[in-house]
Amino acid sequence: MASRSLPRRSPGTALPADDSIPLHERVRYRGLLTVAVMGASVMQILDTTIANVAIPHMQSSLGATSETVNWVLTSYIIASAIAMPITGWLADRIGRRQLFLAAVFGFILASMACGAAQTLEEMVAFRFVQGICAAFIGPLSQSVMLDINPPERHARAMSIWGMGIMIGPILGPIFGGWLTESANWRWVFYVNLPVGVITLAMMWALLPATKKANRKFDLFGFSMLALGLAALQLMLDRGAHEDWFNSVEIWIELGVAIACLWMFIIHMFTARAPLFNRKMLADRNLVTAMGFMIVVGLVMFASMALLPPMLQRLFGWPVIDTGWVLAVRGVGILASMAIAGQLLGKIDARWLVGTGLAIAGYSLWQMSHWSLAMGMQPVVVSGLVQGIGMGLIFIPLNTMAFATIPPQYRTDGASLLNLFRSIGASVGISVVTTLLGSNTQTSHQDLVSHITNSSFSLIDPSTADRFGIAGDTVMAMINAEINRQAAMIAYLDNFWVMMWVTLASVPLVILLRPPKPGAATASAADMGH
Repeated sequence: MASRSLPRRSPGTALPADDSIPLHERVRYRGLLTVAVMGASVMQILDTTIANVAIPHMQSSLGATSETVNWVLTSYIIASAIAMPITGWLADRIGRRQLFLAAVFGFILASMACGAAQTLEEMVAFRFVQGICAAFIGPLSQSVMLDINPPERHARAMSIWGMGIMIGPILGPIFGGWLTESANWRWVFYVNLPVGVITLAMMWALLPATKKANRKFDLFGFSMLALGLAALQLMLDRGAHEDWFNSVEIWIELGVAIACLWMFIIHMFTARAPLFNRKMLADRNLVTAMGFMIVVGLVMFASMALLPPMLQRLFGWPVIDTGWVLAVRGVGILASMAIAGQLLGKIDARWLVGTGLAIAGYSLWQMSHWSLAMGMQPVVVSGLVQGIGMGLIFIPLNTMAFATIPPQYRTDGASLLNLFRSIGASVGISVVTTLLGSNTQTSHQDLVSHITNSSFSLIDPSTADRFGIAGDTVMAMINAEINRQAAMIAYLDNFWVMMWVTLASVPLVILLRPPKPGAATASAADMGH
């Protein structure tokens, strides 16, 4: 390819948008820009889990109840779900550089406001704003990483981006626990200031501009999608607390979600200018990858939601120890992502995705055989295996998802992939939490039915009340151990269900289509969009 001279500019000024020069050729310091983009991405993904650890401390400080304090998490989730689908439209309308910088700046301000909040109402409002800004950062970081790299480096770019996305939720509870215990829960939010300021300054100086497009906004389509997603996320988040379909609230939220999402789907097929281009949604790889993202969200985030409370409550491990043991999963992710990046282009990417799903399923099979008598080793081994599997899935899947769509649809495609991963995580966490509660009750009843006079050699449970306080103490200890065993059985049942969901998705890899040789290179001239 003939070299082209880059336009001169003064330091700290972004290169102007110029479609005649591919974006990856207009980047002067790709390494530094990658660090900046990943800094924003990791900061955003960490905040999805780092605040969870501080919730009990927020409750007492903000004067909230155990029910109302959960709105700190719910408001963030709903805001992200509503804002994420319009990332592509905003990026076209005001420019991707401007949107990215505004999102990072807004995220920093909202984080500071969350740390300074004095009431629950203030915290919920600021978390809502933070969630909107976070919704833009994820898709924009992915599309920028693709555009600033030539096609032959896309696998490596997705490997770097994926490391931050996959490891962030693992490290979040560790940092959150350490900050909360060593300083104050407010530092969970204040820590974003130094990282955010450095990231923002680097992006301001290095991020190239892209051409704007006068794209019509589909108000009706966005309204239906936003209402449907908000109702769905609200139902998933509050379902377990409201006893699911025994609650009128849950039925209303389900009805709104079904009605609005159904109208949005019909509108997508009939409108002249829908929210998402129908040509993009006709791409088999992108649509299949969106389905796989639900599985990734379910396995990754649902298992991460189950393990910390299980290890702390049933095994009695401290918060920091639990975090470090679970962080071993990140080692497996890093290793397998590096391997996947090297293998892409040499073997069929579908084999990598299928192998990763099988390995992840095997790790869940290992977890379904845990016992209360085990030490740390089984947790470390299964976490390492699951990390290897998830890394093999994530990079080839993202690479194939963007290999067959035109570059101008990358931001929209990235927003959909991130949205479906978020939905998968919400569905997975809601399902496993509900199954955990119901299976614990069922297992408790089964275990109690086996407690008879012959079960204990030192005391007859039926006559324990004759021993007064001592007898009550013994019965309380027996009941506590039954609860512990019943909860462990329920956790094992959840791992078993997740294993079958993962394995059932393996045959779907045949729907993916590996990119044709030279296809990505042929479209490289369009990178500036």
